[in-house]
Amino acid sequence: MRKKHFISLLCLTLFAFSVTIYSFLSQLCVKTYAFSSSSEIVMDVNSGRILYQNNANAKKFMASTTKILTAIVIIENCNLDEVVTVTKDTVGVEGSSIYLEVGEKLTVKDLLYGLMLRSGNDCAETLAVHCSGSIKAFAGLMNEFANKLCVKNSNFTNPHGLHDDNHYTTAYDLAVISAYALKNPVFKEIASTKSIRIPFTTRDTTRYLKNKNKMLNEFDGATGIKTGFTKKAGRCLVSSAERNGMEIVCVVLNCPPMFERSKELLNSNFTAYKPYKLVESDHIIDFIPIANSENTCGLYVKNDVVLPLTKEEKDGLEIVYEYPNIIECGTKKDSQVGFIKFYSQKNLIFSEKIYTIIDAD
Repeated sequence: MRKKHFISLLCLTLFAFSVTIYSFLSQLCVKTYAFSSSSEIVMDVNSGRILYQNNANAKKFMASTTKILTAIVIIENCNLDEVVTVTKDTVGVEGSSIYLEVGEKLTVKDLLYGLMLRSGNDCAETLAVHCSGSIKAFAGLMNEFANKLCVKNSNFTNPHGLHDDNHYTTAYDLAVISAYALKNPVFKEIASTKSIRIPFTTRDTTRYLKNKNKMLNEFDGATGIKTGFTKKAGRCLVSSAERNGMEIVCVVLNCPPMFERSKELLNSNFTAYKPYKLVESDHIIDFIPIANSENTCGLYVKNDVVLPLTKEEKDGLEIVYEYPNIIECGTKKDSQVGFIKFYSQKNLIFSEKIYTIIDAD
């Protein structure tokens, strides 16, 4: 009897212990799931059309994906062949580094490779100071640049993405910045480079830089762009790829399986969407009368309209032209006077501005 009593007591103890462990693990799983929730978006680079989004306008920390903006600001504001001398103020920066040394002389383009391939925080600060004189001044330039792209829910305080409570973006804003940057051939060349050697001018050797972005080797058609990680931002990735005449950019923020999730999002959207040229940029839409004149004014769009559409959207596509019946005399060339609107299943999916092709005299 005593033996049976001991076994029963042991079983009850083990059961209670297992319940406690299960409860603890359940809570742990809930916490892990909550942490792993991310902000994500997929956008067509050419048109800017959003193909998929989830929590895309939530403000998030973005770690080194910040360097996408840093790179395009530098490319558009600096001479890429100019030689930069590294000073003591921008070496030894915490986090990722290419280990710049005081007195090194590298071109702006060399430093951009260090910035984008190896996520060099020392490169980021060196480029920022070279461009604007200080980190603070360069952050101001970053915000000005973002504002010109109509990025409204972001704020930049540094060129590298090391944590600052006032340094944040959204998946949508980061996709807009990235789509713009990808249209620059120099940016795209650097972001898509798998490896390169650059000088190490204070030593008799070179630096071998291998891109941290595994998408370039693991995803068919990958063109970039940038990884990022801090404890508060989590794992972040902005990726891009080209297939069948369409390039799309994918942003995932605070996403532990960032490579796996990005591949899934890119593949599913390449499968769902195909690009269709709907309007030619050199096509005259119409000629309309000019008020108090015997002349007419032609209307046109500045760019080809090439839209990614699903089969259902293509089958149900309706194109609506909205512009006035008459143009006011004195209207200048390239004044916006209307829109072409693209509807599918009665839902507006895209619009393009209509402009005057000449001065209306």
